[in-house]
Amino acid sequence: MTRDEAAARLIEIMRDVFDEDDLQYDDSLTADNVEGWDSLSHVRFLVAVEKEFSFRFTSGEIDGLKNIGEALDIIVRRATQ
Repeated sequence: MTRDEAAARLIEIMRDVFDEDDLQYDDSLTADNVEGWDSLSHVRFLVAVEKEFSFRFTSGEIDGLKNIGEALDIIVRRATQ
């Protein structure tokens, strides 16, 4: 899976979870940049990502995430393992 393919799938998840149809992907996106991204939607987002990409984040990965680009890097790395 390429990074672009994963990003396209990831932005669709974000649009659905955060209910923002016009949300555009950017590696630097954080909860501060997305209206409606609160603690509950964060959990829903992580669960949706795990389901879509068929893996589970480790607690260390979750704790270390600084932006959506870092999450995408994990997704691509896991998809190529």
